[in-house]
Amino acid sequence: MNDKNKLTVVEASVALTDAAVMAMLRAGVDEAVRINQPQCIVIVDASGASLCMFRMRGAKFLSLKTARAKALTAASTGVPSAAIPDHVRTAVGLASGGDVTGLGGGLPIIVGEALLGGIGVGSGSPQQDEAVARAALMAIGANNASANA
Repeated sequence: MNDKNKLTVVEASVALTDAAVMAMLRAGVDEAVRINQPQCIVIVDASGASLCMFRMRGAKFLSLKTARAKALTAASTGVPSAAIPDHVRTAVGLASGGDVTGLGGGLPIIVGEALLGGIGVGSGSPQQDEAVARAALMAIGANNASANA
């Protein structure tokens, strides 16, 4: 077998560090405290595996589910969860067992050119949820931290 036909069995990848996840969580909680809105914050990696799931005292407990769906949506699509078109929101929500949503508050985690995962925030208004998610992204210098969704 020549080099041209060799099977590649290993490829390099980038991932969020534990320190980055903790920095995002801290910044998100700080922003939620600043705006006086307890939140649920979920961070997933690029494969959708949960890295952090946190419910602040006073946040709605069911918002953990919507925050997770927002994070999964952003990690899977590479765009904010609110970007899911209105006309397909119900269908993709049903087809994915609730793992995809068009609710605002989910943002992809993009550093450089790499989509590293998603963050989902829930328990406030869509604007509050997104503000907390953006604060978390800013903590690690994510490319999309200040972009308009």
